[in-house]
Amino acid sequence: MPVVRVQSEPFSLGDEAEAFAKGRTDAGGLVTFTGVVRDTGGLARMEIEHYPGMTEKAIAGMVDTAMARWDLADALVIHRHGTLAPGDRIMMVATASRHRVAAFEAAEFLMDYLKSRAPFWKKEFGPDGAAWVAAKDEDEDALSRW
Repeated sequence: MPVVRVQSEPFSLGDEAEAFAKGRTDAGGLVTFTGVVRDTGGLARMEIEHYPGMTEKAIAGMVDTAMARWDLADALVIHRHGTLAPGDRIMMVATASRHRVAAFEAAEFLMDYLKSRAPFWKKEFGPDGAAWVAAKDEDEDALSRW
């Protein structure tokens, strides 16, 4: 059963991956990816906003698409909101499929979606003040391959 969690609390990569894999006999491939807040030249912090309910529904729709398109056994998406510092985990995607190629492709699809379409608003705070993070052409290009 796919899980989508949008939360402010940190998560343990090891605990989440172990729980996702535990007792699984329906998949030959498990893929996990964790995104980390990177320091882009003096980043002090990032603030991520979202609309509760709307965000989870939008992500769940993309997970449903991935589940059907790649015949996944399971999927997990965790995305944080609130104030994050460089080095903090911002998101995690996990996919399980009978075959590794489907698990990798579905994970990439979900990561591309989260980067370009998930309804989050990010503001970075650095030495020059605060600025909203704008969409990037390369993120849109990555999503277009699907």
